[in-house]
Amino acid sequence: MEEKRIDLESVDLATFTGSNDANLKPLESRLAANIFIRGNSALIRGSKEEISTAEKILKEMQFVLNTSGKLSISDVETIIDLTLQGREIIGESEFDNIILYTRQEPIKAKTPTQIKYYQSVRTNDICFAIGPAGTGKTYLAVAFAVAAMKKGIVQRIILARPAVEAGESLGFLPGDFKEKIDPYLKPLYDALQDMLPSDQLKNFIEKGIIEIVPLAYMRGRTLNNAYVILDEAQNATTMQMKMFLTRLGPNSKAIITGDITQIDLPNKSMSGLVQVQEILNGVDGIDFIYFNKNDVVRHRLVRDIINAYDEFKNGNGSH
Repeated sequence: MEEKRIDLESVDLATFTGSNDANLKPLESRLAANIFIRGNSALIRGSKEEISTAEKILKEMQFVLNTSGKLSISDVETIIDLTLQGREIIGESEFDNIILYTRQEPIKAKTPTQIKYYQSVRTNDICFAIGPAGTGKTYLAVAFAVAAMKKGIVQRIILARPAVEAGESLGFLPGDFKEKIDPYLKPLYDALQDMLPSDQLKNFIEKGIIEIVPLAYMRGRTLNNAYVILDEAQNATTMQMKMFLTRLGPNSKAIITGDITQIDLPNKSMSGLVQVQEILNGVDGIDFIYFNKNDVVRHRLVRDIINAYDEFKNGNGSH
């Protein structure tokens, strides 16, 4: 007899097991494997084949609960029927790529590079995601952070962006400093609004559990028990990049995202994201993930636009 432990941290355990463990009774009566709930995990005992079947059913139950917000005995019976017939609600490999459950649909790694990205942030404390727009670098980074906070791995999230004037000066924009800086930070707000209920997001921001700040505000801080994201990092200077990376405290993780073809700094050679690839390459615990146009997950035309610009740059338009 073998045994395997399955993580149940991503679900509400009381809803998962049902009233008086009602959702577990069909498992006990219809499966040969023995299943025991221990804290936030399930222990399965049986033969290798029996464990595999039980694991698939438990994962399907988690998926149904997290996507619909409920799980009934009827749901469990249907899941068992489909699994024993060799049919699945969601494939096992697809389940493993789910990063975060939202009210709309699960956020998951879709392309091979996104899957590699997900695996990298699980095993490294600092991960650089470099590549063109539309490849999910920032959106997934925020999802990683929200998922880690929900699981209690970190206590807070800090998202930062360089406030580089892309063609206009902050001084000439209307409003106070917050009103001037908010447009630069809006993409981060947009991602969070997809992942958290608006009242909860507002509460987290008011309490400082989630901070969205210009990169300059990171100076002098030590960030413990936090998930820290630097977005648009191609617009951070070498000194700003060093400053950001050295803010990391105990039990913290960092993701740095950027596109080195979209540098808005006056001197492109000043980009900290360009230089850091050479400085930190090969350092244990730090990984670099490179996206390309094949990873674009926005509108189908985005990839065509990137291709057209690449051809223009490499052709007559490069002069």
